[in-house]
Amino acid sequence: MSDLRKVITAVATAIAGTVIAIATTAGPANALAAAGVASVGAGYSQTCAIRTDATLWCWGGNYSGELGDGTTTSRTTPVRIGTAADWAGIEAGTSHTCAVKTGGTLWCWGYNFRGQLGDGTTLGKTVPTQVGTATNWAKVSAGDAHTCAVKTDGTLWCWGFNRLGQVGTGSAAWTITTPSQVGTATSWASVSAGFGHTCATRTDGTLWCWGDSSAGQLGLGATAYSTTPAQVGTATTWSAVTAGYAHTCATRADKTLWCFGDNGYGQLGLGSTTLQNTPAQVGTVNTWTGVNAGFYSTCASRTDGSLWCFGNNMTGQLGDGTTTTRTTPTRVGTATTWTAGLVAGYHTCGVRTDASLWCWGNNGNSQLGDGTTTQRNTPGAVTLP
Repeated sequence: MSDLRKVITAVATAIAGTVIAIATTAGPANALAAAGVASVGAGYSQTCAIRTDATLWCWGGNYSGELGDGTTTSRTTPVRIGTAADWAGIEAGTSHTCAVKTGGTLWCWGYNFRGQLGDGTTLGKTVPTQVGTATNWAKVSAGDAHTCAVKTDGTLWCWGFNRLGQVGTGSAAWTITTPSQVGTATSWASVSAGFGHTCATRTDGTLWCWGDSSAGQLGLGATAYSTTPAQVGTATTWSAVTAGYAHTCATRADKTLWCFGDNGYGQLGLGSTTLQNTPAQVGTVNTWTGVNAGFYSTCASRTDGSLWCFGNNMTGQLGDGTTTTRTTPTRVGTATTWTAGLVAGYHTCGVRTDASLWCWGNNGNSQLGDGTTTQRNTPGAVTLP
């Protein structure tokens, strides 16, 4: 945690000042320039995207090989990773990246000091490295230094750093280098790995969290950590969940949005900066379709295709044309074509209905993919070759 805080402090100092907006959310010419994107993942300084042709592209910081191109050279524009054209889903952690292929295999690369790549070692990898031999992986989530994934049989597996119980197996080991099954349940539907905690949904609509709860991010009404999954309340209508640095947000079947945990920057969207250790509804709107929690900010999409963000806005990551912190959902431009495919952090990216990719916020490592290191406080289209 101390190393990450040092990085965050350094970046905050380096990028303080005027934010230059070089694109708008309503620019059809820019949108046409962007290649088709199926999914996107954003880490601390890297961004990766899978195109609609199932090829993989990454750009930004590459100090630990998190781009996967066989080097540790940062890239200012998207570069293709390997020659495979069978990538299905991508997730980027702080300094590592993982992806699932159409054949059900799982691959990870980048920083591996805590075993977060799941290959049985703590050695970093600069190219995609297969996790075991299983061919039934369905979804993966990469956190700060741990990783979790769901298989097609409904089982849940986690590995990596476990000092706060974020792997969820009840083990006292701080480092777990290969996938370990979380309990025996075969009804897991989705999982999201945060900094020191993890949350997941089951097919019965229940929500479960474990790991660090020092800021109430487990939603259990207490700040004691849990080394195994603990059910959040009794509701059976949870549809999706996202774990940020120390806060969590989730949607229900009725399309309401709920958040809990650390709220120092208003990242819970409740109109305050007060910590919340149980789920609290964000406003009264019941048209939310997707949500993603970042370091200290959150972005969410609605059924009308609009995009809303709240929380820390130091690097323009909320995309509203300012660097002003927002404690309630603030609309990003006027576009009505945003999908639920979005990722929020110190930089934010989202996919529109025309499969164009847009990014904004911190660009100190060229993670916006525009060939510069100039940060943006409004969305700009990313052109993939």
